[in-house]
Amino acid sequence: MPDITRKKIVVITGAGVSAESGLATFRDSGGVWEKYDITEVASIEGWRKDPENILEFYNARRKQAAEAKPNPAHKALADLEDFFDVQIITQNVDDLHERGGSSNVLHLHGELRKARSSKNEDLVTDIGADPIKMGDVAEDGAQLRPDVVWFGEMVPMIEPATVLVSEADILVVIGTSLVVYPAAGLVDYAPPHIPRYIVDPAEPELMNLDGWNHIKERAGSGTPKLKDLIIKEHR
Repeated sequence: MPDITRKKIVVITGAGVSAESGLATFRDSGGVWEKYDITEVASIEGWRKDPENILEFYNARRKQAAEAKPNPAHKALADLEDFFDVQIITQNVDDLHERGGSSNVLHLHGELRKARSSKNEDLVTDIGADPIKMGDVAEDGAQLRPDVVWFGEMVPMIEPATVLVSEADILVVIGTSLVVYPAAGLVDYAPPHIPRYIVDPAEPELMNLDGWNHIKERAGSGTPKLKDLIIKEHR
């Protein structure tokens, strides 16, 4: 049961948090989108056209994510649980938040370490860092695929994410430009006038930062400072 005596911090995180652990982002210079055609490796159309290519792409990403280590941003968010009810909504598909010590993590776009039936999204299995190969099948006999949300697919966790944001006492955004919908609309569900914090070296393109406390640093250095600030102001 949630501790209703503790303030609820809802944290929305993006690629900038994982980047501090060495995982490539999609949009930044040198990011994944510069090296791959996103329609071929991260869309349902790409899967139908060449599933083996997509499996190889995600097998490599899964291996890289498994080798990455949580960074100070992950650990600072976990430390906040000593004082607050911390709920993380992440756009990242790695498990670095969990390995960094966070207890409550909602993955908007799925999880690399999980595979599911290509016919039934409810048939999910934890494969850790193992690859998925053509011919690997789920319980229903269908080819296994990464349990991630591709372009052209629904985002099944967006509704519980909006509920979490609507219940927030404090809202935090770290390492995401919030330009991809539906995730970009999450901040609109926050109660008016609650404290809002953002950690990002730049100003997000589509966000009006009026009323936000902006820590203009990368996630790894800015999140520990955010942690100290929130404990000081809201504990």
